[in-house]
Amino acid sequence: MSVQLNSTVESVTARIAERSRAARAAYLARLARARDAAPRRMRLPCGNFAHGFAACTTHDKAALVASAAPNLAIVTAYNDMLSAHAPYARYPQIIREAARAAGATAQVAGGVPAMCDGITQGRAGMELSLFSRDVIALSTAIALSHDMFDGALFLGICDKIVPGLLIGALSFGHLPAVFVPAGPMPSGLPNEEKSRVRQRHAEGLASRDELLAAESASYHSPGTCTFYGTANSNQMLMEIMGLQLPGASFVNPDHELRDPLTIAATQRASALARAREPGTAVGELVDERAVVNGVVGLHATGGSTNHLLHLVAVARAAGIDLQWEDFAELATVVPLLARIYPNGSADVNQFQDAGGMAVLIGALLDAGLLHAQARTVAGGPLAVYRNVPHLESGRPIWREAPACSTDESVLRSVRAPFQADGGLRLLSGNLGRAVIKVSALARERWSIRAPAVVFESQEEVAAAFARGDLSRDFVAVVRFQGPRANGMPELHKLSTVLGVLQDRGHRVALLTDGRMSGASGKVPAAIHVTPEAAAAGAIARLRDGDPICIDAGSGALDVLVDAQEWARRSPAELSHEAGEGMGRELFEVFRRSVGAADEGASIFAAPVRQILAEPASAQRMPAHPIADSFAPMARERAST
Repeated sequence: MSVQLNSTVESVTARIAERSRAARAAYLARLARARDAAPRRMRLPCGNFAHGFAACTTHDKAALVASAAPNLAIVTAYNDMLSAHAPYARYPQIIREAARAAGATAQVAGGVPAMCDGITQGRAGMELSLFSRDVIALSTAIALSHDMFDGALFLGICDKIVPGLLIGALSFGHLPAVFVPAGPMPSGLPNEEKSRVRQRHAEGLASRDELLAAESASYHSPGTCTFYGTANSNQMLMEIMGLQLPGASFVNPDHELRDPLTIAATQRASALARAREPGTAVGELVDERAVVNGVVGLHATGGSTNHLLHLVAVARAAGIDLQWEDFAELATVVPLLARIYPNGSADVNQFQDAGGMAVLIGALLDAGLLHAQARTVAGGPLAVYRNVPHLESGRPIWREAPACSTDESVLRSVRAPFQADGGLRLLSGNLGRAVIKVSALARERWSIRAPAVVFESQEEVAAAFARGDLSRDFVAVVRFQGPRANGMPELHKLSTVLGVLQDRGHRVALLTDGRMSGASGKVPAAIHVTPEAAAAGAIARLRDGDPICIDAGSGALDVLVDAQEWARRSPAELSHEAGEGMGRELFEVFRRSVGAADEGASIFAAPVRQILAEPASAQRMPAHPIADSFAPMARERAST
């Protein structure tokens, strides 16, 4: 039985498709030009081709020369320092063997950098974190530029790595692509206990040895961290957008299904590369419907605020103009169905045990909140993601999952959600635009009016806390933390300090042009403020004592200062240059060219911005399968 698509989901998708018509058409035309009827490597001159397979086995050389076998690129984010990526050490050999068994070949085309925000938090290296996404995209393009490949497998999990891989994959969007996860580590010390020890240490009540013991018991083995931050939000997105196999996201690295799922992903990539069917390339799968499905999944799970940057940048890489207003409107109709730390006490393993992605996707499909006909790498519409893998004779077999959650403290139905609407809000006012995550906030903390205390780094906040200067109600304004100023680092050091002050009974909040990511939790945080201070945004005009109003309910983000007084103020200038050392000087060109937060904070924003800025009369407006299917609704909205 078909379910009617929710009218808001339908109208937002129509608006995105119509707004993106020219850019998306230009992107799809580029894919069409890149597509070949035969393997592209067969066009390589003999010397080039010989270089491409010189290191292969005799069997693989023969297969490549014969041209019949698809050749798969492996682009890997393996390193053995990151717990999430250490399991990938074994994957290339597993993939090569699986490819041969499927009548294909596979080569490691290249590696991409994979840095860990957990290691760089509060350190100079964090200023490279967001820019690493675009470096990963560039590295992916370099890996695929050898033009030897008919499809690709992408090995990556964590914060900037999956968005970077996907942006790079979309630059080769004529190829089919399958993302291959490695899964979360088993549950360790509960996340709430870890946070309690962190706060005790911040107050001087726990020693460094106690803190290290707690952290080590939480982050204790290979696999992704178990809280629902950006890494696990990435995995949710890759599944709900149909870019990795059903049920693959949250299977632990040592589970008996893990290797068979990797083999199955290789078989699927081989089949897609061999068939060369229209509509199966990654640039075609990532259409407006898939993007909207991703936003819906983000709201339904209370996912990482980093995806207000990453999904925008990914969409633009596919010629799709996704805007923060789209997130905000979808949030009004998508209920919060999952409580995973920091939005609750459960971790991702408990989410998986409660039914995981299959139950979540099924609930959203039944409510008409997802585009059911969005195409997927699994070879069918999104409904196939209601199925979960089981091991049978050493192979994964997909069977329909139970319809309901087995633990409603972690995962619920649309009929009885944790919240009636999504966990992300758009704020706007005379301070600009920002986003706030409310899924972990007590309802009484959704709004605050308090005086500003202005800082230019999280270290300044920590020092003021240590001096005892912050024992009061206030809004911590931490500015010059945007992409242009210093690369928009995570500001996680603030979580513990502000959490302690809130627990002491003070009303506190954060206002920043920096990031707090998926770990933002119980303290109200208006983040990603744009225009940023380094671009002379309004946040640069704030002074200590200015009354600030942040209201997630009404969407207000205002300074309550006399208008004439406000108009007379000049924006403050950054009191120090962006740092040197730890490679930061190498990224000056990124800081100069990066786009605004609401454009994805990307160095690749300019081409799409240029297309979108062209007057309609100058744009060619060819047929667009999705935009045209929604055209009547788009015209109706325009007329009102």
